[in-house]
Parts: sequence; C-alpha cells; structure tokens
Amino acid sequence: MIKEATLDQASAAAHLALLLWPGNDLQEFVQNMEDVITNQNSTIFLAFNDGEPIGFAQCQLRFDYVEGTHSTPVGYLEGLYVVEASRRQHFAQRLVQACEHWAKTKGCTEFASDCELSNQDSINVHLKLGFTEANRIVCFTKKL
Repeated sequence: MIKEATLDQASAAAHLALLLWPGNDLQEFVQNMEDVITNQNSTIFLAFNDGEPIGFAQCQLRFDYVEGTHSTPVGYLEGLYVVEASRRQHFAQRLVQACEHWAKTKGCTEFASDCELSNQDSINVHLKLGFTEANRIVCFTKKL
C-alpha cells in the first residue's frame, strides 16, 4: 500500500531516509520531513507492507531549469528507498508512480531525477522505472 505521508509519519519517513542517506542526524531529518510534508510544492509517499513502513519517495516541484527538460515546473524525485527485504516487489515502481501522479496534479508535464555517476544500482533502477538518461556531467568546486 502506498500513502502520502502525514505529519505524524514524519519520523517513519526520517528513519527510512537515514537508510538512504546514512550519517545524518535523525532529528534534522524529522524536521526536514515535516517541512516537506507541509510544503505545497513537495511531498513524501510511504510504502507499507503488513502495516509497516518499508519504503519512501520524496518528490517536489522544481521551478529552476532541470537538465533535459523543456517545461516548468518539473516534478522531481529527490529520494527513493525500499528496505532490502521488500525489494523486487514493485514498491519502488508504485512509489514513483504516486510521485508522478502527484506531479501531474500540480500541472507538471515532465518528471526528472538524478543520481551519482558511480551509483550503478540507482542508474539501473531509474532505467527500469522508465527514466531515460538526459546527460552526464562532472561538477567542479574551488575554494576561494
């Protein structure tokens, strides 16, 4: 079952987010999830199996240019995670479909995402979920 997260589920979303992005602070993630849930331009979807949250997808509207797109706003998949024991059961697919539907209701005609060049697992999941690669870039920084 896929449901849009409510404020009382922000902690569950934060715990799942820590599995995707380890090394972060749980309380900061809870606050971040609450901010996402209450913002009209973003949302969190949770996947449940036997009543337990086993996955999440975070999506938002992006109004700035999104690589490979031609419209604005663009629905954007910010994060996607399903616990290992529940993978290969189409939860990720249903989470992304929920995000896509949400983006359509917000007037989007395009949906996008990104991942690190070295994250082949994420690349494979994106391709399996119907995304097409738009571009590859290398980002640079310089201390001043």
